[in-house]
Amino acid sequence: MVEDRLMYRREFFVGGGWTAPAGGDRLGVVSPSTEEVVGEVPVATTADIDRAAAAARTAFDDGPWPRTSPAGRADVLARAADALRERERDIAEITVEEMGCAIGQAAKAQTGMVAALFDHYAGLAREFGFEREVTAGDRVGLVTNEPVGVVAAIVPWNAPVTLAAWKIAPALAAGCTVVLKPPPEAPLSNFVLAEALAEAGVPDGVVSVVPGGREAGEHLVTRPETDKVAFTGSTAAGKRIMSLCGERVTRVSLELGGKSAAIVLDDATCRR
Repeated sequence: MVEDRLMYRREFFVGGGWTAPAGGDRLGVVSPSTEEVVGEVPVATTADIDRAAAAARTAFDDGPWPRTSPAGRADVLARAADALRERERDIAEITVEEMGCAIGQAAKAQTGMVAALFDHYAGLAREFGFEREVTAGDRVGLVTNEPVGVVAAIVPWNAPVTLAAWKIAPALAAGCTVVLKPPPEAPLSNFVLAEALAEAGVPDGVVSVVPGGREAGEHLVTRPETDKVAFTGSTAAGKRIMSLCGERVTRVSLELGGKSAAIVLDDATCRR
């Protein structure tokens, strides 16, 4: 049984701590397998998005994270991987409740890759040449790779923590700050991810988690603080996000579409 504190959240994770929502709307999280309400979260308003985006902007412009050495960022990512391994059971059980997968699948496809992703990008941060000389004839140039800034990460319900990790880990390795908008259907597991990152030493404001619906997502995408959008979801939503990013020439990466749709009937049997 998952602890109530993990399933019934009253606050958002913004600016390095738990903060009360600006509005009073709350969303019941419904288990797809039982169709029962198994948890609850506040719903982000545009004011909550504004607060998270401002915290990320301040953390990038004035905070230590972009100025931390790649090796220093790698150390934090490695600690995050350890903290996430300690929480794998919690994340798996929450994922089962909020998005309906089997516990065996959760441990492998949902939570099993999360710590490994942070380990991978910790190693990459140590090995990657953020600065390198390029020689052409008698000329020498210095190529410098710099963090892009504030990343808006938007993920769907079908693999909420894994897809968040695919976006957050490389962004942190590069020195960016992140505002994560989890899906309203499966928002709970990413709060555990936020706790693990804070425990690992990610500075205040570098990662915020604010679940909400389409209005919150569009507001985050169009905020002037947002320098890059990373979205996974439907093709229709991706088209909309691309059009919004085009208005500001905001960098955007899209993973769109779906596959493996299935209908499982009551008389289905499981075989190993």
